[in-house]
Amino acid sequence: MLLPTLLAMTLHQAPSSLTTVSEQSGWTRTGRYSEVESLCRAFPKAFPGKVRCDTIGTTPEGRPLLALVASADGTLTPAAAARKQRPVVFFQGGIHSGEIDGKDAGFWLLRDLLAGKEQPGVLKRVTAVFVPVFNVDGHERFGPNHRPNQNGPEEMGWRATAQNLNLNRDYAKAEAPEMVALLKYLHAWDPLVYADLHATNGAKFEHDVSVGIEPQKSGPAALRELGVKLREELFTELESQQHLPVPFYPSFIEDDDPSSGFAYGVPPPRFSHAYWAAHRRFGVLVETHSWKPYAERVKATRHVVASLLRLVARDGAALRAAVKAADATDAAGKTREVVLAWKNTEQQRTIDFRGYAYERGASDVSGQTWIRYDDTKPQVWKVPYFEEIQPALTAPLPAGGYLVPPAHAAWVEAKLATHGLRSQRLSKPVASAAVERFRATEAKWSIQSVENRQTLNVKGAWEPQSQALPAGTLYVPVAQEGVELVAHLFEPTGPDSLLSWGFFNAHFEQKEYVEDYVLEPFARELLAKDASVKAEWEAKLKDPAFAKDARARLRFFYERHPARDVQLRVYPVLRIQAAPQGLAAGKPAKP
Repeated sequence: MLLPTLLAMTLHQAPSSLTTVSEQSGWTRTGRYSEVESLCRAFPKAFPGKVRCDTIGTTPEGRPLLALVASADGTLTPAAAARKQRPVVFFQGGIHSGEIDGKDAGFWLLRDLLAGKEQPGVLKRVTAVFVPVFNVDGHERFGPNHRPNQNGPEEMGWRATAQNLNLNRDYAKAEAPEMVALLKYLHAWDPLVYADLHATNGAKFEHDVSVGIEPQKSGPAALRELGVKLREELFTELESQQHLPVPFYPSFIEDDDPSSGFAYGVPPPRFSHAYWAAHRRFGVLVETHSWKPYAERVKATRHVVASLLRLVARDGAALRAAVKAADATDAAGKTREVVLAWKNTEQQRTIDFRGYAYERGASDVSGQTWIRYDDTKPQVWKVPYFEEIQPALTAPLPAGGYLVPPAHAAWVEAKLATHGLRSQRLSKPVASAAVERFRATEAKWSIQSVENRQTLNVKGAWEPQSQALPAGTLYVPVAQEGVELVAHLFEPTGPDSLLSWGFFNAHFEQKEYVEDYVLEPFARELLAKDASVKAEWEAKLKDPAFAKDARARLRFFYERHPARDVQLRVYPVLRIQAAPQGLAAGKPAKP
């Protein structure tokens, strides 16, 4: 009975110009991007003074990246929202354009909100910002076979962009043109809640939607408390609407083995909701279940976003106050450490998870174990749930901030501006400053590229030293809003640091060498005149692997040669415990 009900809800009194292809098809199809462009023009005409259509960027293939802003009282710009202290909810569809539920749900919901058919008056208390399709070029790579593990629509877009980048891995490194445009727009609006609308991959089960919210288990305590409250009230509403929500991403701990259970996770800020949580706001990841019919998925997405709008409209003052307090703490420099990675503890509890009967057995095709679901036989799985998390990597912050040398300052400065972070150049050189330098004792590149970058994992330590600072050096203070992201970007061992993403790889590549025929006599001379080196050498030779490795043996002496590159494996970004001398007059402005 679902489709007739949905059709009655959507077509009754709906302006024909605002009725989507999806609705007209009975939720079997989704429109092309030309429909988004048409609707973005049509909404302001249908609801004058209550809707804006913004072009926020242009994709690599030349398409406009569009957003709809809706407010019943005309609060349609970031400046107007700031003046009125109006809470803002920002939601987007199509970051993965095969998972397009959010686009059709958003148009449907906004039309009914503006017409007063849904939550009359709510848009007088909250401004809705809606990006129908984030990955526009991927959306237009349209076809019927892009999501074989998904039940509709008949055709849909592609996961990655025209540059083959996954936008939901790009938030921290911010390389895709679409990402740069969206982040500037996002920071201009500064929403209390940023919701990213997806559909899952994976197993078959009865639950129809997962909603991940942070801060809830990470971040400042006051925000965690509000995040839990937001999630609990949202789930109460969803359950009253006959949904079966779960608060974690429903991916098994061991692939294709339901009995392995589930774990709650807090990802790094390369992901949308973690990125916004790192800015002390609420990031929401919505994942409808891909095996549910498209009509059900769109309805579930609509209900989640509608509830978020209602709850934020109601609690906007409390949410704003908590966010403002967290910002003040960061801006005052009171945040002294940042968790860069989280892990689950061994603590678990058994949960009832509504799945289907299944069998697992050996495959004569692949030779591995494979799973077969019988979705005619609902079954309650009693599985472990690893809910507790703890820090896996924590970075203490310098009292001052980070220093980026002039050779890298321009591109880093631009990236920080995209992230809404402050920085400032040294207008004159500093002859000597007490700083900390990170030297890697181990550096390993990924075997293959990740999102078009050769990632780098390092081990090492910060060490104190004195160093001159040239004019043009970029200073990034930690006493600022968004300090958590500052730490993620600049602490070298973090999973989403600029170093880890490969932006500084050249500093870990050896450029100068000493020929073997030069090292051989040098080695003999050094062993003859330096007893401590000789003792260290003899100890190293007791390691069979070292003793058999000619290159390692010669490198032992290269590292003691006066011609060695003393900057090799030295991270060019420094830490400093106070703002350096030589900064331009005035406080650096937030972009």
